[in-house]
Amino acid sequence: MFKNVENDAFAEVFKQTLKEQQSSFAYPKLINAFYEKNGYEPALILQHVKGKELQVMLSYFDKAADHGLAPELFKAKEYKELTDQLYDKSKLKTTEQAYQEIARLELLAANSLIRYSNALQFGVISPKRIYANYYTDTKRPDSNAVNRIFAIKDLKVYLDSIQPKNQQYLALQKVLKEKTAAPGMAADETQKILKVNLERLRWKNKPEEDKYVIVNIADYRLDVMEKGTSVLNMKVCVGEGRNKDFTDNIQEYDENDLKKDRPFSRETPQLNSMIHSVQVNPVWNIPESIATKEISKSAAEDKFYLANHNIDVFENGKIIEDPETIDWAAGDAGKKYQFKQRPGEDNSLGKIKFLFNNQSAVYLHDTPAKAAFNQSMRAVSHGCVRLEKPLDFAHALFGDGAKFEQIKKQMADTVAIATNISLPVKIPVYLTYFTAWVNPAGTVQVRKDVYGLDIVLYTYLQKTGAI
Repeated sequence: MFKNVENDAFAEVFKQTLKEQQSSFAYPKLINAFYEKNGYEPALILQHVKGKELQVMLSYFDKAADHGLAPELFKAKEYKELTDQLYDKSKLKTTEQAYQEIARLELLAANSLIRYSNALQFGVISPKRIYANYYTDTKRPDSNAVNRIFAIKDLKVYLDSIQPKNQQYLALQKVLKEKTAAPGMAADETQKILKVNLERLRWKNKPEEDKYVIVNIADYRLDVMEKGTSVLNMKVCVGEGRNKDFTDNIQEYDENDLKKDRPFSRETPQLNSMIHSVQVNPVWNIPESIATKEISKSAAEDKFYLANHNIDVFENGKIIEDPETIDWAAGDAGKKYQFKQRPGEDNSLGKIKFLFNNQSAVYLHDTPAKAAFNQSMRAVSHGCVRLEKPLDFAHALFGDGAKFEQIKKQMADTVAIATNISLPVKIPVYLTYFTAWVNPAGTVQVRKDVYGLDIVLYTYLQKTGAI
C-alpha cells in the first residue's frame, strides 16, 4: 500500500481528516500550521514507522496511571487499534483505505504525543486559570514545545527524557503505584490527594536558585533552603481559609456542582517574589478591609481602643489629633480614614517584618501572639505569614555582620524606632501549597486541605478527563 501512495491524493484525504478532527486537538492552529507548511505529509509515521517505533508510544500512554493520569486522556485504546492495524499487512485492503487510516493515525499520534509531552513537562491544568489567589510565575507550553515533537528522532529516548526527575515526584509516584494509605486515611482518599500533588509537582514553577525561602501554606512551615538542604525551618501562621473546619473533602466531579475557586478574603496567596529589605520595629499600615471590619468597630465600642493600641488615625495624609471625637459607628469610617499602628510591644507585626514586592500586600513578620504556634491548625492570620523565629530568620538572610547586629539590637531596644534595612543580596521567596509529600524516612505525609485547593484542582482534572 505504501508503494502505491500518491502524495497529492493522500494530501486531499489528510486535509479533510484534519478538518473533521481538529475540534478535538489540544492545539488545532499549531497542528494545522505544521501540516500545511509540510505539504500534509504524515511526518510522525514517516519518521517512526520502521521497527514498530510507533508502538513505543503506546507503552507510555498505558502507564500514564503511574503519573496519576488516565490513559484515556491520550486515547490509548484508539491508538493501539490504529497502530495494530498499520502493522498488520492483512488489515488494509485498498490504497484509499490506507490513506484514511494513515491520516487518522498520524493526527492521533501527533495530538496524543503533544498532550502527553506537555502533561509531563508542564502539567495538565494551568494553575492561573483555576485559582484566584495564584501569582507564581509558571511556564506553560508554547509553540516551540508543540512543534518540538515533530522533530523527535528517537521516541523512547525522548519519552524517557521528559519523565519528571524531582525526588518528591518519584517518591509520590512510588506511593501511588503501591496504593499506600497515609496514616489515618483510606487508600482511595490518599490516591486522590497524591494525584493532585503530582500535578502540582509537574507545574514549571519550582525554585531554581541555590538559596531561597519556601513556605508551605498547608503545612504551616517555612524553610530556608541552601543547595537543596533546609538550613532553617520553623512554624508559621498563615491566613484563614474557607475550609478551616475541613467539612469539604475531595469528591467525584459533578457537572451541576463544579467547584469554583472562591477564596476566603484572608487566605495567603500563592506567589513568588524577592525579599529585598526588613523593617525593624515596624509601623503597621492597617489595610482598609481590617480597618472597616475590625478597627472602626472596636473604636465604636471603646473610645480608648485606638490610644490603648497605639493606633494613629489619618485623613488625606494628615494625622487627626483627637480621634475620640469621630463617630466610629458611621458605616464609612473604615474607608474615610487611614490607620497606622506605631512600633511597640503590642504592634501586630511584632518587632520585624520582611518585605517583598507583591500585589496582595502580604509579607513575613514577627507577632506578639505567640500562643498560636502551639496550635496544630495555624491558618489564623489576615493573610500575611507570621514567623515563629523571626530573629533566626533574619540571621539566615543577613548572615553575621553589622546589619544583623543592628537588627538584633534594635529588636531588643525598649524605645522602638522604625528602621528600614536593605538586604545586601535579595533572596527569593516562594509561598506554595502542597498537601502531600514523602518525608526523609520514606513515610507519606498528608495535610488538611485548609484552603480547599485540592478540591478545586481535583475537580478540574476530572473535568478534563485527566484522572
